[in-house]
Amino acid sequence: MPRVPFLLVFTYLLHLSVPMAWAQGPDGITVGPADWPWWRGPNRNGMAAAQKPRLKWSEQDNVLWKTPIPGRGHGSPIVVGDQIFLATAEVDKEVQSVLCFDRKTGRQLWQTEVHRGNFLTKGLNGKSSHASATAACDGERVFINFANDHAIQTTALDRSGKILWQTRVTGYVLHQGYGPSPMIHRSLVLVSADNKGTGAIAGLERATGKIVWKQERPKLPNYASPIVVNVKGRDQLIVTGCSLLTSFDPMTGEKLWEFKGTTEETVTSIVTDGEHIFTSGGYPKKYTSAVKADGSGKTVWENNTQVYVPSMLVHDGHLYAVTDAGFAVCWKCATGEEVWKERLEGAFTASPVLVGPNIFATNESGKTFIYQASPTKFELIGANQLGSEALATPTFCGDRIYFRVAAQEKGRRQETLYCIGKREN
Repeated sequence: MPRVPFLLVFTYLLHLSVPMAWAQGPDGITVGPADWPWWRGPNRNGMAAAQKPRLKWSEQDNVLWKTPIPGRGHGSPIVVGDQIFLATAEVDKEVQSVLCFDRKTGRQLWQTEVHRGNFLTKGLNGKSSHASATAACDGERVFINFANDHAIQTTALDRSGKILWQTRVTGYVLHQGYGPSPMIHRSLVLVSADNKGTGAIAGLERATGKIVWKQERPKLPNYASPIVVNVKGRDQLIVTGCSLLTSFDPMTGEKLWEFKGTTEETVTSIVTDGEHIFTSGGYPKKYTSAVKADGSGKTVWENNTQVYVPSMLVHDGHLYAVTDAGFAVCWKCATGEEVWKERLEGAFTASPVLVGPNIFATNESGKTFIYQASPTKFELIGANQLGSEALATPTFCGDRIYFRVAAQEKGRRQETLYCIGKREN
Protein backbone atom coordinates (compact mmCIF):
# COMPACT_ATOMS: atom_id res chain seq x y z
CA MET A 1 0.00 0.00 0.00
CA PRO A 2 1.53 3.35 -0.96
CA ARG A 3 2.67 5.60 1.85
CA VAL A 4 0.74 8.88 1.92
CA PRO A 5 2.91 11.76 3.15
CA PHE A 6 1.63 12.96 6.50
CA LEU A 7 1.63 16.63 5.49
CA LEU A 8 -0.66 15.81 2.56
CA VAL A 9 -3.08 14.07 4.91
CA PHE A 10 -2.84 16.99 7.29
CA THR A 11 -3.41 19.55 4.52
CA TYR A 12 -6.52 17.65 3.42
CA LEU A 13 -7.86 17.62 6.97
CA LEU A 14 -7.24 21.35 7.29
CA HIS A 15 -10.04 21.89 4.79
CA LEU A 16 -12.58 19.85 6.71
CA SER A 17 -15.15 21.78 8.71
CA VAL A 18 -15.07 19.57 11.82
CA PRO A 19 -13.11 21.47 14.51
CA MET A 20 -10.48 19.69 16.58
CA ALA A 21 -10.71 16.42 14.61
CA TRP A 22 -7.50 14.50 15.05
CA ALA A 23 -5.14 13.32 12.34
CA GLN A 24 -2.94 10.31 13.04
CA GLY A 25 0.18 10.55 10.92
CA PRO A 26 2.09 7.51 9.66
CA ASP A 27 4.91 8.08 12.18
CA GLY A 28 2.78 8.69 15.24
CA ILE A 29 2.55 12.45 14.70
CA THR A 30 -0.88 13.40 16.00
CA VAL A 31 -2.09 16.94 15.43
CA GLY A 32 -5.45 18.49 14.63
CA PRO A 33 -6.69 20.68 11.77
CA ALA A 34 -7.05 23.64 14.12
CA ASP A 35 -3.53 23.26 15.58
CA TRP A 36 -0.27 25.14 15.02
CA PRO A 37 2.23 22.51 16.21
CA TRP A 38 5.62 23.99 15.26
CA TRP A 39 7.53 26.91 13.74
CA ARG A 40 5.76 28.53 10.76
CA GLY A 41 2.65 26.41 11.09
CA PRO A 42 1.45 22.98 9.94
CA ASN A 43 3.21 23.07 6.56
CA ARG A 44 6.19 25.09 7.85
CA ASN A 45 5.67 27.83 5.27
CA GLY A 46 3.98 30.61 7.24
CA MET A 47 0.54 29.84 5.79
CA ALA A 48 -2.46 29.41 8.08
CA ALA A 49 -5.77 27.71 7.49
CA ALA A 50 -7.61 29.98 9.90
CA GLN A 51 -11.29 30.45 9.15
CA LYS A 52 -12.01 34.15 9.81
CA PRO A 53 -9.48 35.80 12.12
CA ARG A 54 -10.30 39.26 13.43
CA LEU A 55 -9.14 42.14 11.25
CA LYS A 56 -9.49 44.65 14.09
CA TRP A 57 -8.30 44.47 17.66
CA SER A 58 -6.81 46.55 20.48
CA GLU A 59 -6.13 46.20 24.20
CA GLN A 60 -9.90 46.46 24.73
CA ASP A 61 -11.42 45.03 21.55
CA ASN A 62 -11.63 41.34 20.55
CA VAL A 63 -9.35 40.19 23.38
CA LEU A 64 -10.75 36.84 24.54
CA TRP A 65 -8.13 36.50 27.25
CA LYS A 66 -4.63 37.57 28.19
CA THR A 67 -2.15 36.10 30.65
CA PRO A 68 1.27 37.25 31.91
CA ILE A 69 4.42 35.40 30.85
CA PRO A 70 7.33 35.21 33.29
CA GLY A 71 10.70 36.19 31.86
CA ARG A 72 11.49 36.88 28.24
CA GLY A 73 11.57 34.96 24.99
CA HIS A 74 11.10 35.47 21.27
CA GLY A 75 9.79 32.03 20.34
CA SER A 76 6.22 31.79 19.10
CA PRO A 77 3.43 29.98 20.93
CA ILE A 78 2.45 26.59 19.50
CA VAL A 79 -1.02 25.11 19.89
CA VAL A 80 -1.94 21.42 20.04
CA GLY A 81 -5.31 20.19 21.28
CA ASP A 82 -6.38 22.23 24.29
CA GLN A 83 -2.82 23.30 25.18
CA ILE A 84 -0.50 26.16 24.27
CA PHE A 85 3.27 25.69 24.74
CA LEU A 86 5.84 28.47 24.99
CA ALA A 87 9.53 28.70 25.90
CA THR A 88 10.81 31.44 28.18
CA ALA A 89 13.91 32.50 30.12
CA GLU A 90 14.06 34.33 33.44
CA VAL A 91 17.42 36.10 33.45
CA ASP A 92 17.34 37.11 37.11
CA LYS A 93 16.93 33.45 38.14
CA GLU A 94 18.97 32.07 35.21
CA VAL A 95 16.16 29.66 34.40
CA GLN A 96 15.08 28.43 30.97
CA SER A 97 11.71 26.73 30.96
CA VAL A 98 8.66 25.61 29.01
CA LEU A 99 5.22 26.97 29.87
CA CYS A 100 1.83 25.42 29.18
CA PHE A 101 -1.48 27.31 29.04
CA ASP A 102 -5.09 26.31 28.61
CA ARG A 103 -6.13 27.12 25.05
CA LYS A 104 -9.66 28.20 25.98
CA THR A 105 -8.97 30.36 29.03
CA GLY A 106 -5.28 31.27 29.00
CA ARG A 107 -4.82 29.83 32.49
CA GLN A 108 -1.25 28.64 33.10
CA LEU A 109 -1.32 24.87 33.59
CA TRP A 110 2.34 24.21 34.32
CA GLN A 111 5.90 25.50 34.05
CA THR A 112 8.81 23.08 33.75
CA GLU A 113 12.34 24.21 34.49
CA VAL A 114 14.63 22.81 31.78
CA HIS A 115 17.92 24.51 32.71
CA ARG A 116 19.10 26.50 35.73
CA GLY A 117 22.29 28.52 35.56
CA ASN A 118 25.05 28.35 32.95
CA PHE A 119 23.53 31.07 30.75
CA LEU A 120 25.60 32.18 27.76
CA THR A 121 25.69 35.97 27.86
CA LYS A 122 28.92 37.23 26.30
CA GLY A 123 28.11 38.64 22.86
CA LEU A 124 24.32 38.33 23.17
CA ASN A 125 22.57 40.73 20.79
CA GLY A 126 20.09 43.13 22.37
CA LYS A 127 17.34 41.85 20.09
CA SER A 128 18.01 38.25 21.02
CA SER A 129 16.94 36.28 24.09
CA HIS A 130 17.78 33.08 25.96
CA ALA A 131 14.54 31.51 24.65
CA SER A 132 14.24 32.43 20.98
CA ALA A 133 13.36 28.98 19.61
CA THR A 134 9.77 27.93 18.96
CA ALA A 135 8.83 24.56 20.45
CA ALA A 136 7.49 21.66 18.37
CA CYS A 137 4.91 19.03 19.35
CA ASP A 138 4.19 15.64 17.76
CA GLY A 139 0.98 15.22 19.75
CA GLU A 140 2.72 13.25 22.50
CA ARG A 141 5.95 15.12 23.20
CA VAL A 142 7.04 18.76 23.24
CA PHE A 143 10.57 19.48 21.96
CA ILE A 144 12.62 22.60 22.66
CA ASN A 145 16.17 23.81 21.97
CA PHE A 146 18.16 25.96 24.39
CA ALA A 147 21.74 27.23 24.34
CA ASN A 148 23.08 26.42 27.79
CA ASP A 149 26.40 25.47 29.42
CA HIS A 150 28.35 26.17 26.19
CA ALA A 151 26.23 23.67 24.23
CA ILE A 152 22.97 23.27 22.34
CA GLN A 153 20.66 21.06 24.35
CA THR A 154 17.44 19.56 22.98
CA THR A 155 14.83 18.48 25.51
CA ALA A 156 11.64 16.45 25.17
CA LEU A 157 8.76 16.80 27.64
CA ASP A 158 5.45 15.00 27.81
CA ARG A 159 2.27 17.06 27.69
CA SER A 160 2.00 17.13 31.47
CA GLY A 161 5.40 18.85 31.69
CA LYS A 162 7.58 15.89 32.67
CA ILE A 163 11.06 15.85 31.09
CA LEU A 164 11.46 12.64 29.09
CA TRP A 165 14.99 13.10 27.79
CA GLN A 166 17.66 15.71 27.17
CA THR A 167 20.45 15.50 24.59
CA ARG A 168 23.58 17.58 24.20
CA VAL A 169 23.72 18.05 20.43
CA THR A 170 27.02 19.94 20.12
CA GLY A 171 29.23 22.52 21.77
CA TYR A 172 28.26 26.12 21.15
CA VAL A 173 30.09 29.44 20.99
CA LEU A 174 27.58 32.27 21.38
CA HIS A 175 27.57 34.99 18.72
CA GLN A 176 24.50 37.29 18.76
CA GLY A 177 22.25 34.51 20.08
CA TYR A 178 20.66 31.14 19.34
CA GLY A 179 17.27 30.85 17.64
CA PRO A 180 16.86 27.70 15.48
CA SER A 181 13.67 25.79 16.28
CA PRO A 182 13.49 21.99 16.40
CA MET A 183 11.80 20.36 13.41
CA ILE A 184 9.83 17.13 13.54
CA HIS A 185 10.21 14.83 10.54
CA ARG A 186 8.86 11.29 10.69
CA SER A 187 10.61 9.50 13.60
CA LEU A 188 13.19 12.24 14.11
CA VAL A 189 13.54 15.72 15.53
CA LEU A 190 16.04 17.77 13.51
CA VAL A 191 18.30 20.32 15.21
CA SER A 192 20.71 22.85 13.70
CA ALA A 193 23.49 24.52 15.66
CA ASP A 194 25.82 26.48 13.39
CA ASN A 195 28.45 28.37 15.39
CA LYS A 196 32.13 29.34 15.53
CA GLY A 197 33.06 26.30 17.60
CA THR A 198 31.71 22.87 16.68
CA GLY A 199 28.88 23.65 14.28
CA ALA A 200 26.58 20.73 13.55
CA ILE A 201 23.19 19.61 12.32
CA ALA A 202 21.67 16.41 13.67
CA GLY A 203 18.72 14.05 13.61
CA LEU A 204 17.58 12.73 17.01
CA GLU A 205 15.10 9.95 17.75
CA ARG A 206 11.88 11.54 18.92
CA ALA A 207 11.24 8.73 21.39
CA THR A 208 14.66 8.56 23.07
CA GLY A 209 16.79 11.58 22.10
CA LYS A 210 19.45 9.27 20.66
CA ILE A 211 21.50 10.97 17.93
CA VAL A 212 20.76 8.98 14.76
CA TRP A 213 22.97 11.07 12.51
CA LYS A 214 25.13 14.17 12.82
CA GLN A 215 26.93 16.27 10.23
CA GLU A 216 29.65 18.80 10.96
CA ARG A 217 29.14 22.31 9.66
CA PRO A 218 31.57 25.18 8.94
CA LYS A 219 32.82 26.99 12.03
CA LEU A 220 30.72 30.09 11.38
CA PRO A 221 27.80 31.72 13.20
CA ASN A 222 24.37 31.19 11.62
CA TYR A 223 20.79 31.15 12.90
CA ALA A 224 18.44 29.47 10.42
CA SER A 225 16.06 26.69 11.48
CA PRO A 226 16.15 23.38 9.58
CA ILE A 227 13.31 23.02 7.08
CA VAL A 228 12.32 19.89 5.16
CA VAL A 229 10.62 20.45 1.81
CA ASN A 230 9.52 18.01 -0.85
CA VAL A 231 11.11 19.06 -4.13
CA LYS A 232 11.77 17.02 -7.23
CA GLY A 233 9.95 14.05 -5.75
CA ARG A 234 11.89 13.63 -2.52
CA ASP A 235 12.10 15.07 0.98
CA GLN A 236 15.14 17.31 1.41
CA LEU A 237 16.45 19.04 4.51
CA ILE A 238 17.58 22.41 3.17
CA VAL A 239 20.06 24.45 5.21
CA THR A 240 21.11 27.95 4.24
CA GLY A 241 23.91 30.11 5.62
CA CYS A 242 27.64 29.68 6.31
CA SER A 243 27.97 30.89 2.69
CA LEU A 244 26.39 27.60 1.53
CA LEU A 245 23.10 26.16 0.37
CA THR A 246 23.03 22.51 1.40
CA SER A 247 20.60 19.62 0.99
CA PHE A 248 20.60 16.57 3.28
CA ASP A 249 18.54 13.42 3.37
CA PRO A 250 16.56 14.20 6.55
CA MET A 251 16.46 10.57 7.73
CA THR A 252 20.12 9.64 7.23
CA GLY A 253 22.03 12.93 7.11
CA GLU A 254 23.51 12.02 3.72
CA LYS A 255 24.57 15.18 1.91
CA LEU A 256 22.65 15.27 -1.37
CA TRP A 257 24.17 18.44 -2.78
CA GLU A 258 25.87 21.64 -1.67
CA PHE A 259 26.75 24.92 -3.38
CA LYS A 260 28.37 28.20 -2.45
CA GLY A 261 26.48 31.39 -2.96
CA THR A 262 24.42 32.35 0.09
CA THR A 263 25.63 34.79 2.69
CA GLU A 264 27.46 33.84 5.88
CA GLU A 265 24.72 34.63 8.41
CA THR A 266 21.04 33.94 7.80
CA VAL A 267 18.00 33.83 10.05
CA THR A 268 15.11 33.26 7.65
CA SER A 269 13.59 29.85 6.96
CA ILE A 270 13.68 28.82 3.31
CA VAL A 271 10.51 28.57 1.23
CA THR A 272 9.88 26.90 -2.12
CA ASP A 273 7.38 26.82 -4.97
CA GLY A 274 8.57 23.36 -5.98
CA GLU A 275 10.78 24.72 -8.75
CA HIS A 276 12.88 27.23 -6.82
CA ILE A 277 14.34 27.50 -3.34
CA PHE A 278 14.13 31.05 -2.05
CA THR A 279 16.82 32.20 0.36
CA SER A 280 17.78 35.53 1.91
CA GLY A 281 20.25 36.96 4.40
CA GLY A 282 21.79 40.06 5.83
CA TYR A 283 25.44 39.65 6.83
CA PRO A 284 27.82 40.44 5.30
CA LYS A 285 25.90 40.14 2.06
CA LYS A 286 22.42 41.64 1.75
CA TYR A 287 20.43 39.61 -0.74
CA THR A 288 17.32 37.69 -1.75
CA SER A 289 17.61 34.94 -4.34
CA ALA A 290 15.95 32.09 -6.18
CA VAL A 291 17.95 28.91 -6.83
CA LYS A 292 16.80 25.97 -8.96
CA ALA A 293 15.46 23.23 -6.73
CA ASP A 294 16.96 20.46 -8.88
CA GLY A 295 20.33 20.42 -7.12
CA SER A 296 22.14 22.11 -9.98
CA GLY A 297 23.03 25.14 -7.86
CA LYS A 298 21.88 27.47 -10.61
CA THR A 299 20.87 30.91 -9.39
CA VAL A 300 17.80 32.00 -11.37
CA TRP A 301 17.70 35.52 -9.98
CA GLU A 302 19.13 37.60 -7.15
CA ASN A 303 18.74 41.13 -5.81
CA ASN A 304 20.28 43.16 -2.98
CA THR A 305 17.16 43.47 -0.81
CA GLN A 306 17.95 42.72 2.85
CA VAL A 307 15.48 40.21 4.24
CA TYR A 308 17.60 39.11 7.18
CA VAL A 309 15.24 38.03 9.99
CA PRO A 310 11.57 37.84 8.85
CA SER A 311 10.96 34.68 6.77
CA MET A 312 9.21 34.97 3.40
CA LEU A 313 5.99 33.63 1.87
CA VAL A 314 5.20 31.96 -1.47
CA HIS A 315 1.69 32.21 -2.90
CA ASP A 316 0.32 31.73 -6.41
CA GLY A 317 3.60 32.26 -8.24
CA HIS A 318 4.70 35.24 -6.17
CA LEU A 319 7.20 35.72 -3.35
CA TYR A 320 6.18 38.07 -0.54
CA ALA A 321 8.60 39.53 2.00
CA VAL A 322 8.84 42.12 4.72
CA THR A 323 12.31 43.58 5.05
CA ASP A 324 13.89 44.25 8.41
CA ALA A 325 13.66 47.96 7.64
CA GLY A 326 9.89 47.75 7.11
CA PHE A 327 9.17 47.46 3.39
CA ALA A 328 6.55 45.02 2.13
CA VAL A 329 7.64 43.60 -1.23
CA CYS A 330 6.17 41.32 -3.89
CA TRP A 331 8.28 39.61 -6.57
CA LYS A 332 7.44 37.16 -9.34
CA CYS A 333 8.84 33.76 -8.34
CA ALA A 334 10.02 32.84 -11.82
CA THR A 335 11.88 36.02 -12.70
CA GLY A 336 12.39 38.08 -9.56
CA GLU A 337 10.59 41.02 -11.16
CA GLU A 338 9.44 43.44 -8.47
CA VAL A 339 5.68 43.84 -8.74
CA TRP A 340 5.26 46.31 -5.89
CA LYS A 341 7.06 47.68 -2.83
CA GLU A 342 5.46 49.66 -0.02
CA ARG A 343 6.80 51.25 3.17
CA LEU A 344 5.04 50.05 6.30
CA GLU A 345 6.19 51.46 9.66
CA GLY A 346 9.05 50.64 12.00
CA ALA A 347 11.47 47.70 12.03
CA PHE A 348 10.47 44.03 11.72
CA THR A 349 11.71 40.84 13.37
CA ALA A 350 8.55 38.69 13.39
CA SER A 351 7.75 36.85 10.17
CA PRO A 352 4.64 37.64 8.13
CA VAL A 353 1.83 35.05 8.08
CA LEU A 354 -0.55 34.41 5.17
CA VAL A 355 -4.14 33.78 6.27
CA GLY A 356 -6.53 33.25 3.38
CA PRO A 357 -6.01 36.17 1.00
CA ASN A 358 -4.34 38.42 3.59
CA ILE A 359 -0.85 38.87 5.01
CA PHE A 360 -0.43 39.77 8.69
CA ALA A 361 2.91 41.46 9.48
CA THR A 362 3.80 42.61 13.01
CA ASN A 363 6.53 45.17 13.65
CA GLU A 364 8.84 45.39 16.65
CA SER A 365 6.54 47.95 18.30
CA GLY A 366 3.55 45.59 18.35
CA LYS A 367 1.70 47.06 15.37
CA THR A 368 0.28 44.50 12.94
CA PHE A 369 -0.34 45.51 9.34
CA ILE A 370 -2.89 43.53 7.33
CA TYR A 371 -2.69 43.73 3.55
CA GLN A 372 -3.69 41.60 0.60
CA ALA A 373 -1.44 38.98 -0.97
CA SER A 374 -2.11 40.65 -4.28
CA PRO A 375 0.01 40.01 -7.40
CA THR A 376 -0.90 43.41 -8.84
CA LYS A 377 -0.79 46.10 -6.16
CA PHE A 378 -0.34 46.81 -2.46
CA GLU A 379 -3.65 47.21 -0.67
CA LEU A 380 -3.65 47.89 3.07
CA ILE A 381 -6.68 46.53 4.91
CA GLY A 382 -5.87 47.80 8.37
CA ALA A 383 -3.39 48.09 11.23
CA ASN A 384 -3.79 47.23 14.92
CA GLN A 385 -1.67 47.88 18.01
CA LEU A 386 -1.05 45.45 20.87
CA GLY A 387 1.57 46.07 23.55
CA SER A 388 4.66 48.12 22.75
CA GLU A 389 7.17 45.44 21.74
CA ALA A 390 6.81 42.29 19.61
CA LEU A 391 9.58 40.07 18.28
CA ALA A 392 7.71 36.75 18.18
CA THR A 393 5.67 35.73 15.14
CA PRO A 394 1.94 35.46 15.93
CA THR A 395 0.14 32.12 15.75
CA PHE A 396 -3.15 31.53 13.90
CA CYS A 397 -5.55 28.71 14.81
CA GLY A 398 -9.16 28.49 13.67
CA ASP A 399 -10.48 32.03 14.03
CA ARG A 400 -8.08 32.95 16.84
CA ILE A 401 -4.73 34.74 16.89
CA TYR A 402 -2.17 34.28 19.68
CA PHE A 403 0.28 37.13 20.23
CA ARG A 404 3.37 37.20 22.44
CA VAL A 405 4.01 40.87 23.14
CA ALA A 406 5.60 43.03 25.85
CA ALA A 407 4.88 46.39 27.45
CA GLN A 408 6.19 48.50 30.30
CA GLU A 409 4.17 47.97 33.48
CA LYS A 410 5.09 49.95 36.59
CA GLY A 411 8.53 50.64 35.19
CA ARG A 412 9.34 47.04 34.24
CA ARG A 413 9.03 45.03 31.07
CA GLN A 414 6.22 42.46 31.15
CA GLU A 415 5.45 39.89 28.47
CA THR A 416 1.84 38.87 27.86
CA LEU A 417 0.19 36.15 25.82
CA TYR A 418 -2.98 37.46 24.12
CA CYS A 419 -5.77 35.52 22.48
CA ILE A 420 -7.61 37.56 19.83
CA GLY A 421 -10.96 36.34 18.52
CA LYS A 422 -14.66 36.92 18.30
CA ARG A 423 -16.57 36.86 21.54
CA GLU A 424 -19.54 34.48 21.58
CA ASN A 425 -22.85 35.94 22.67
